[in-house]
Amino acid sequence: MRLPAAVAKRMGYALVLLFAVLVLNFTLLYLAPGDAAETIAGEAGGASPEMLAKIRKDYGLDLPFHDQLYLYLAKIVQGDFGHSFYFDQPVTTVIFENLAPTLLLVVSSLLIAISFGTFLGVFAARRPNGLLSQIITVLALLGYALPVFWTGIMLVILFASLIPLFPTSGMDAGPLGASGFDYVWEVLHHLALPVLTLSTIYLAFYSRLSRASMMDVLGADYIRTARAKGLNERVVVFKHALRNAVLPVVTFAGLQFGALFSGAVLVETVFSWPGLGTLAFDSILRRDTPTLLGILFFSALIVIVANLLTDLAYRLVDPRIKTAGKT
Repeated sequence: MRLPAAVAKRMGYALVLLFAVLVLNFTLLYLAPGDAAETIAGEAGGASPEMLAKIRKDYGLDLPFHDQLYLYLAKIVQGDFGHSFYFDQPVTTVIFENLAPTLLLVVSSLLIAISFGTFLGVFAARRPNGLLSQIITVLALLGYALPVFWTGIMLVILFASLIPLFPTSGMDAGPLGASGFDYVWEVLHHLALPVLTLSTIYLAFYSRLSRASMMDVLGADYIRTARAKGLNERVVVFKHALRNAVLPVVTFAGLQFGALFSGAVLVETVFSWPGLGTLAFDSILRRDTPTLLGILFFSALIVIVANLLTDLAYRLVDPRIKTAGKT
């Protein structure tokens, strides 16, 4: 199957999956205990029966389940994700205001985890029985075993009380903060601890994965042939072996993008990072159903797009996959 046809086929699957996500999320939140009308009335300062009835009618909460689902899907098709109960703004406006910080956190953590994890794994695979390789293995297992929220709390204690080098909350210094390049540096300064927290567990995973993959590739016949030809060891490792050894890393990077978003919820809560994770947490507490549905939809969309890009990257990296023929 040619590349454009393969992309079109996967996009069709993606649309079906997004539809299933919409229906499932709406159903689960509809069945969840609690009354959104009471939450809205509480924010307005009262909860009389007349006010509750009016709120349910205004927001369509008095309609049967199938009617609410139909209206919701019809609005989604038109690009309308509803109106936030709590923020009193369109859901898309609320989400896009918090999307960039989450993407910055998640993408930065993923790139650092892949880069350093692969480097450590390759280094450990070259001398698998060496002392440094054993140390890397132990540290990787330790990093993978530690809960992400515990790591975040320990870093807050360390860098807030003992060694106050980094800020432990927020994304910047607020409206009175810096601008231009100074603002970029300020954001990076605030980003350091959340990225370190989120990337630790995945750095450990990728180091173990790349180590196992690299050891397998280094034992292949074509690697022995390359060494027999007298090629430099660095050329053998980084030019011939690494390209094939990195394939599982590329695959899992796309598959774990959703897990990164899940971890980001905890990290953003610990560090008060103004992203989708914090917004989702607040929306759950306030039973802001439209905002929560929008967050779940955009999160699923990002994960699906990431998986599609991973599949395309796999085709480019792996010379054995052809753009023609059956897949």
